[in-house]
Amino acid sequence: MTKRHGYALVAALAAVVVLISTAIYVAFSGGDRHDTTLGAGPSAQGSADPAAAGSWVGTWATAPAGAEPRTGAGFAGRTLRNVVHTSVGGTHARITLSNLFGTQPLTIGHASIAQASAPSNPTARPDSLRRLTFGGKPQVVIPAGGQVTSDPARLAVPADADLLVSTYAPTPSGPVTYHPHARQISFVANGDQTQNPRGDGYTEQSPYWRYLTAVDVLTREATGSVAILGDSLTDGVTSTLGANARWPDVLADRLREEAGAPRLGVLNEGISGNQLVPGGQFPPAGPSGVSRFERDVLSRTGVRSVVVVLGVNDLLRNPRHADADQLLDAMRELTRQAHARGLRVTGATLMPFNGHRGYRPHLDQLRRTINAEIRSGRVFDHVVDFDRALRDPYAPDRLRELYDSGDHLHPSDAGYRKMAESFNLSHLRGSAPAQL
Repeated sequence: MTKRHGYALVAALAAVVVLISTAIYVAFSGGDRHDTTLGAGPSAQGSADPAAAGSWVGTWATAPAGAEPRTGAGFAGRTLRNVVHTSVGGTHARITLSNLFGTQPLTIGHASIAQASAPSNPTARPDSLRRLTFGGKPQVVIPAGGQVTSDPARLAVPADADLLVSTYAPTPSGPVTYHPHARQISFVANGDQTQNPRGDGYTEQSPYWRYLTAVDVLTREATGSVAILGDSLTDGVTSTLGANARWPDVLADRLREEAGAPRLGVLNEGISGNQLVPGGQFPPAGPSGVSRFERDVLSRTGVRSVVVVLGVNDLLRNPRHADADQLLDAMRELTRQAHARGLRVTGATLMPFNGHRGYRPHLDQLRRTINAEIRSGRVFDHVVDFDRALRDPYAPDRLRELYDSGDHLHPSDAGYRKMAESFNLSHLRGSAPAQL
């Protein structure tokens, strides 16, 4: 494929995606997600004070990746208690639930949010459980392909802490929209346990996040958030379970703790196996990066800057037809879309993978070609050089042993930490886009 034809394909796909995202998904988002005041509505337990001030910022998010296998009836008569970890704190919270991959309307009978009493624990901290409402009502129906955002609830949300978000579905709902590689244990209970602060009824564990795709906070602690489009390297599939050791978690620590750093939430929109563009000989792992950029990144609450970490799977999943120009055109298209929203983009170089079962010498050459163009400054506004940071200096087509999880593709916890340490934090401030 020529560079010109590759760009035409990407641009056409992007235009279709924007139309679909606007017409279907955003239509059910519950209104403007960037407001700075609280909407007044019927009072409910834990309802927010309409006079409260601050900015809505995403503190946690994940990308809906597909329909969970063997969930044709959904979780009728059961409660899901998702455990998620905040990046920034606030005084009020709201959630987003997704039925993107559902085939019929999803009824949520009740929902709640609480601070966890301890990390990775289904028991709520005393007096922190809040009932959530949707348009002032405890029940909401989410159309197939849609999403909904709850009303704000007054809750002191700490930074760097676990929250419990519980949803009860009274009736069968069809396939469950989920994120399969959470690296965090969540919980399931029989019956409506959304208002039960105790965890002893949650007898089933789950490695997935279901329905929940975002938590926003009303805050004066942060000025916005950074949204990260990525694959398993961002999803953190080889990081320690429940330890929040993915590189976006470490980046959130830096943004929160380092002197002079911009105070931003971090939104991890990685999907394991994800490709930048569609195609290849293997089944797709979630919608492609180009097709989901509007929904999973640009439409998130309070986004001030964007990070793109995609491309390796386009090589590994399409070894005979991978095209460097096509991938670079797709990266530039993402940058153009972000610039149209006034956002700067930091792009990552592709890390080495010699020793992995998918390694081929010609794929490594394509990787080096892509990296050289990324480093030239003609693709993104800024560059975070993961390749240079993690490669073995004596064998630059391999990860350094300290940073290798053992599969020669995904980093260890030390490698993920090194990735986060490679960022120039000033690049995430969200000033005006550069002229590429």
